[in-house]
Amino acid sequence: MAISIARIRGVSAVILLGLTVAGCGYNNIPTYEEQAKAKWADVQNNYQRRSDLIPNLVATVQGYAKQEKDVLTAVVEARAKATQVKIDVSQLTDPEKLQQFQAAQNQLSGALGRLLAVSENYPDLKSNQNFLALQSQLEGTENRITVARRDYIEAVRLYNTELKTFPGLLWAATFFRANKPMAEFVASDNAQTPPQVKF
Repeated sequence: MAISIARIRGVSAVILLGLTVAGCGYNNIPTYEEQAKAKWADVQNNYQRRSDLIPNLVATVQGYAKQEKDVLTAVVEARAKATQVKIDVSQLTDPEKLQQFQAAQNQLSGALGRLLAVSENYPDLKSNQNFLALQSQLEGTENRITVARRDYIEAVRLYNTELKTFPGLLWAATFFRANKPMAEFVASDNAQTPPQVKF
């Protein structure tokens, strides 16, 4: 009978330890890390969607505005640069890599803005159904990018906070030592400057 009581106590201690570990945040670090990686995949997916729309948009504008070759070339070159800068999930802890990615995407956004501004000079282009549909898709994609980036920023905030606060701090120092804080998107320097309006 003494053996069974000791065995019961041992089993109870293991169950209690298991419940304690499960309830004290041990799983938070890997859970938040995976959520942030999934949100990063959404960001990349939306940037890819935008990149896929660009050739059709350029071709449509080119049919109406052949003399705008510099603007069209700038868009094509910016798209090429943006698609070359890739970040996989193992590089999400490197702020410099994320900054390079963001700079390439910002350059593409600027080139697209100039391309859409050119359309104002061509009434036939502005009324072309293909152009209107592509412009609408591009605007929707830009909104999706904004939402995906916001969701990624929030997921990274949760993950990074878990690494720095109790009890996640203890788990990060013991079992998850290899886990580093993930880099966040930061506003570009131009975002702080208000646009100049000229009449």
